[in-house]
Amino acid sequence: MSERSVAVRVPATSANLGPGFDTLGLALSVYDELVVTALPEPGLEIVVSGEGAADVPTDASHLVVRAMAYAFEACGRSLPGIRLVAHNTIPHGRGMGSSGAAVVAGLLAAKGLLAGDVELGDDTLLRLATELEGHPDNVAPALFGGLTIAWMDEGGPQHKKLLVHRGVSPLVFVPDFTMSTSVARGLAPLQVTREDAVFNVSRSALLIAALTQSPELLLAATEDKLHQSYRAQAMPATDQLVRALRAQGFAAVVSGAGPSVLVLADGPGQRLAAAELAATVTDTPWEPLMLAVDVKGGTVRDYTEGATA
Repeated sequence: MSERSVAVRVPATSANLGPGFDTLGLALSVYDELVVTALPEPGLEIVVSGEGAADVPTDASHLVVRAMAYAFEACGRSLPGIRLVAHNTIPHGRGMGSSGAAVVAGLLAAKGLLAGDVELGDDTLLRLATELEGHPDNVAPALFGGLTIAWMDEGGPQHKKLLVHRGVSPLVFVPDFTMSTSVARGLAPLQVTREDAVFNVSRSALLIAALTQSPELLLAATEDKLHQSYRAQAMPATDQLVRALRAQGFAAVVSGAGPSVLVLADGPGQRLAAAELAATVTDTPWEPLMLAVDVKGGTVRDYTEGATA
């Protein structure tokens, strides 16, 4: 493969959104951006700036490179020499889908480099991303943007993208500590009562209506009995902030596996009020990110010198 470059941009995501455990995800306007170049000779060069620059590996175990190699292998191709230049802004280990974004970034880079030889369609990208990530709730919104419902059937992972009501104003509070997704998942019970299951089914259905049509219902729609209370012991500061915000009428939930807190505010004014309240209720420093819903999802374009956009 001759030297060819692609530019990739992938949004952060927040999964679960309260009751939609392992099903609902939302793309947010924080992005990792990469330029990936296929080199004419074997080799691997990785340069990372921004979030995680001091911690992520700079060898073949880098998650973006692993995802690229996985896609090339799935297409019956060998991964060429690669130069990867990445600038990360999605916080790592904070429940904002950084690993899902890295997987999607690698798959989209492979799609761009293989264009004209092998076509990687949306269904294939979602399948590969789910195989790598383990579940589709983060990778679906990272790939497609907006609000996504993801599920598994005999044909593999599926998704439905929905547009979010323009009144919904996301706010994420990011702490200075991290949480392991695998540890957080292990705290949720394997079985729940029928009453709790029915409770979450009703709230998940209501949440779709609230996010797409009726933001005034977001507080009731984000109630959960399946996972957040069980994870509270591992994230006491997160639990304290969620409880304080909800007590004052804000639709606050744990973002993904945590420890960040997502507020689905009904308009910019409510978002500002939530940020003001959060500054007074805990001793933990929280960085407030006032965001938009990303509607495009991950993108890839030819970045080869002389190429047209």
